[in-house]
Amino acid sequence: MDIDSASSVVLQALTQATSQDTAVLKPAEEQLRQWETQSGFYSVLLNIFNNHMLDVNVRWLAVLYFKNGIDRYWRRVAPNALSEEEKTSLRAGLITNFNEPVNQIATQIAVLIAKVARLDCPRQWPELIPVLLESVKGQDGLQQHRALLTFYHVTKTLASKRLAQDKRLFQDLASGIYSFACSLWSHHTDCFLQQIYARDEPTALSSLERTLLSLKVLRKLTVHGFQEPQQNMEVMGFLNAVFERLKEFLECCRQVGPESTCREKLEKTIILYTKVLLDFLEYHPCAFIPLIQRSLEFAVSYVFTPAGEGVAFERFIVQCMNLIKMIVKNEAYKPAKNIEDSKPESLEAHKIKTAFFTHPTLTEIGRRLVSHYFLLTEEELTMWEEDPESFAVEETGGDSWKYSLRPCTEVLFLDIFHNYSQTLTPVLLEMVENLQGPTNVENPVQLLMKDAVYNAVGLAAYELFDSVDFDQWFKNQLLGELQVSHHRYKLIRRRVIWLIGQWISVKFKSVLRPLLYEVILSLMQDPDLVVRIETATTLKLTVDDFEFRTEQFLPYLESIFGLLFHLLQQVTECDTKMQVLHVISCVIERVNIQIRPYVGCLVQYLPLLWKQSEEHNMLRCAILTTLIHLVQGLGAESKNLYPFLLPVIQLSTDVSQPPHVYLLEDGLELWLVTLENSPAVTPELLRIFQNMSALLELSSENLRTCFQIVNAYIYLSASEFLQNYGESLCQSFSDLLKDITNEGQVQVLKVVEIALKVSPILGSHMFQPLLPAVFRGIVDGERYPVVMSTYLGIMGRILLQNSSFFSSLLSKMASECRQEMDQLLGSVIEMWVDRMDNITQPERRKLSALALVSLLPSDNSVIQDKFCGIISICIEALHDVMSEDPETGTSKDCMLMSHFEEPKLSDDEEPPTEQDKRKKLLALEDPVHSVSLQHFVYEKLKAQQGLMGDQGFGVLMETVDTVLVRQLQEFLQNL
Repeated sequence: MDIDSASSVVLQALTQATSQDTAVLKPAEEQLRQWETQSGFYSVLLNIFNNHMLDVNVRWLAVLYFKNGIDRYWRRVAPNALSEEEKTSLRAGLITNFNEPVNQIATQIAVLIAKVARLDCPRQWPELIPVLLESVKGQDGLQQHRALLTFYHVTKTLASKRLAQDKRLFQDLASGIYSFACSLWSHHTDCFLQQIYARDEPTALSSLERTLLSLKVLRKLTVHGFQEPQQNMEVMGFLNAVFERLKEFLECCRQVGPESTCREKLEKTIILYTKVLLDFLEYHPCAFIPLIQRSLEFAVSYVFTPAGEGVAFERFIVQCMNLIKMIVKNEAYKPAKNIEDSKPESLEAHKIKTAFFTHPTLTEIGRRLVSHYFLLTEEELTMWEEDPESFAVEETGGDSWKYSLRPCTEVLFLDIFHNYSQTLTPVLLEMVENLQGPTNVENPVQLLMKDAVYNAVGLAAYELFDSVDFDQWFKNQLLGELQVSHHRYKLIRRRVIWLIGQWISVKFKSVLRPLLYEVILSLMQDPDLVVRIETATTLKLTVDDFEFRTEQFLPYLESIFGLLFHLLQQVTECDTKMQVLHVISCVIERVNIQIRPYVGCLVQYLPLLWKQSEEHNMLRCAILTTLIHLVQGLGAESKNLYPFLLPVIQLSTDVSQPPHVYLLEDGLELWLVTLENSPAVTPELLRIFQNMSALLELSSENLRTCFQIVNAYIYLSASEFLQNYGESLCQSFSDLLKDITNEGQVQVLKVVEIALKVSPILGSHMFQPLLPAVFRGIVDGERYPVVMSTYLGIMGRILLQNSSFFSSLLSKMASECRQEMDQLLGSVIEMWVDRMDNITQPERRKLSALALVSLLPSDNSVIQDKFCGIISICIEALHDVMSEDPETGTSKDCMLMSHFEEPKLSDDEEPPTEQDKRKKLLALEDPVHSVSLQHFVYEKLKAQQGLMGDQGFGVLMETVDTVLVRQLQEFLQNL
């Protein structure tokens, strides 16, 4: 690409690519895409975005195309990689001037340079760092800022590399530039502080930006640039200086006030200082030990004493609490159980912590956490009134403790309580004691305090196990609290029902459950929505508990389920509907078929909710989960849901529909339970299977569920299913078997085995293309035992239940191998006998014996030649299946099933699905469970004797080992 002539055409294309008109935009984008791989294209882009006279949008686009090109074409091994000559020229061009006037473009150029540095620095680009350092020292304000911005992005990128060699290179870089980075940060910090106190805010803001950037560089160098930072005086000097600077900046916050133009950046810088400490503690806990005392003194004074008043803002408090939490919880700072095994540094850290966390300090921290930080804020109380659903479903899980004050205080409280429970338990119990009895509704301060204390008792439930008789407290105090119906007392009603939820799995007598269900029933009708939502959550914890007993809950089921459904209709937010649906799902799951009389209203409502949630895939997932439990609870009655259920399954499992990304896993689960509980196949149920071939092509982690679905169709209606889909399924399986693990092969072949078991004739016919590979696998002696066992299971079914097909398959394989049929049959029997030990399932072992002995009577010399092997397999299987009948004292085949029995279920056992019943009925017809191996062997040997005559048969029996003959006689003696 000739640069001068190309510049104008590329410029024109970029200009058109910024157009709002798609007719202009699309061709331009296509043209630019084609140029991506042309020599000289990136040099033109560099010229365009470096030309400050051009339109900002065009320059912005040029930077983006250049940046994307680095990812795709900069590596030497990449297809259409840039030439070394062009890359050298581009590297030089990127650092000729740091004078970009537009902030956003400057940031993108800095990121772009960092991307190149990641690949080329320092080997191919040794001049980058020296040029940056030189530019940072310059007097020009803009150039200095832009160079510093680039310096930060380069440092950040190089610090993120994780290979040992890259780490060493970064450590070399860090040791070379650390002094400079420190002096740069120190200089800009001093300048800022002088300027801000001189009330020169615009200049101060500019210095503060440079302070922030140089501190960002130092953070990366300090945390990732030194293997043993405690041995570097400058690093430890910088970290100690962080505390002084933090105090100066916090004081500065107090002086300039909230209206200052510097305020936002000031707070950002303060947070960055705390991040330096937190990162260093995370990556270098041992090197941090000399800083533990100072960190605790600093954090505790600003968060738990008046020192922080007027200066400590929320995000800073969160960071300080996280610092305390990480020190308290750090495993490196705890001695081993056996003190002699402890590392010296762990003992030192533990000693510092013990000296700091004295009884008075811990008591003060515990009291302040509960009585100050646990109190609901004005903002939260307003949210309760104005947006109760958001208040009730506020996200406090995951990593929210790292950023939000309430979860952060709760997590810190838990960690401190866990580590110092002996000191803090009496403190908390005293706070509870002071709040006994109902609280005056006219005293909002007392109400908030009781809410906070009860919150602490709920959070520390496991720690308080031995110190609180919760059952007595529940009966004597908490039940009374729940009777107070005043609207201001809703704070306590909500907190008490939450508190019970926290204790339910810790310490709550089973005998009190009915009393709790009465309470839940009452509170589900509370005038306040937040109380009702919290009650629903506690209900879920109650029914989901190990101690849950269905019979205790049944008297309340109808009323509570009706109220839950009413709540589901009342709430409007997606998150709340999801939360209530999870409770409903859990109740249905635990009571199972007992739910049937009460679900009519829910069944009518779910289609409407599904329609309304078209844009909310996570809510749809919750609906799918509810449907799964609903179908399991309804059993065969779930067929009445098909008009709604089947289109839902169809959409959720259709990979051509965008929502499948979210819905597929739950959709497949729903499809499976629908089939398992279906009393009979319907055309609509059969039609959904059209989605399956695309799902099998995905070969995703859902493959196992897909196979279970195929099996369920086979059990439900093998003939209709295989006639409709057998051919396409066989093709899908053929494709899968080409590129799948041994375990995957077994899963595929098990489906074929089930098809043969349910429908031996049609199954053989439909899966005929897969069977030669199975046959070859047996003859060749497949090495993987589980695969071999499955092969023999398949061949056993065909030989026993479709012998004519076995003969035609044998004939086909013989001509393919250019062998005599008898010779090939001999190889199969020989390998079968040899690999009998690969078969571990008793059913398959019996099947093998039935299949091989079914070859008798025969005058075929090969079969007679292998007679000894066939008999040995029969005897092995007889050992497996024969057991003594305690009533008659005689031996019988323990695998025989004579009739279908409905099992007697305990309350906690799930009733059998329709598929379970189908499997039982199928088993009654299966030779493995309907034919006595003992009788079958006897009849076949009798027939062989009849065919050969006594003398000939005697000669044949002489080929069998005498021990085996004796065992055989013992098995057959009573027949």
